[in-house]
Amino acid sequence: MANRMWMQGVEWLAAASADPRACKWEWDHGEGVSLLEAGRFWDVLSVPDRLGLLTLDLLWRPSLPVPGPTLVDTDARRVGFFLPPDPSGGWIGAGLRYATKGAWVAVPPPYRPGGCLEWLVPPDGSGALHTPGLLELALREANGTLAVLRPAGQE
Repeated sequence: MANRMWMQGVEWLAAASADPRACKWEWDHGEGVSLLEAGRFWDVLSVPDRLGLLTLDLLWRPSLPVPGPTLVDTDARRVGFFLPPDPSGGWIGAGLRYATKGAWVAVPPPYRPGGCLEWLVPPDGSGALHTPGLLELALREANGTLAVLRPAGQE
């Protein structure tokens, strides 16, 4: 069952590439990371790692659906949440970056890390993504928590 999920995740993610076969080859034989264009199947909201990790933790509540694909970049100290494409959408906030049509995102395969990139929640091949409204609420809650925990005078 898990192997089937991994393979479906690979196919779904590689479909965002202009050349899915080359993408899968690069994952297996190259640097282990491929550049995929956002905006067709998904967009990515990237946030600072402390905010992103706390947000993801809040999204794992039993009353909520399983979170969508989520990627961490340990070198850049950022977490990326995969969302439905919304070229006119925008996310406003300090440190937020939104990748949509025309932007490229480096991703490892769903079955292993690629350098500093690793899936916290790998794609399962179903096409499930984060729900924008739920993600926004969790981001607001996490930001409020971090504001309380942050010592005065520090950002």
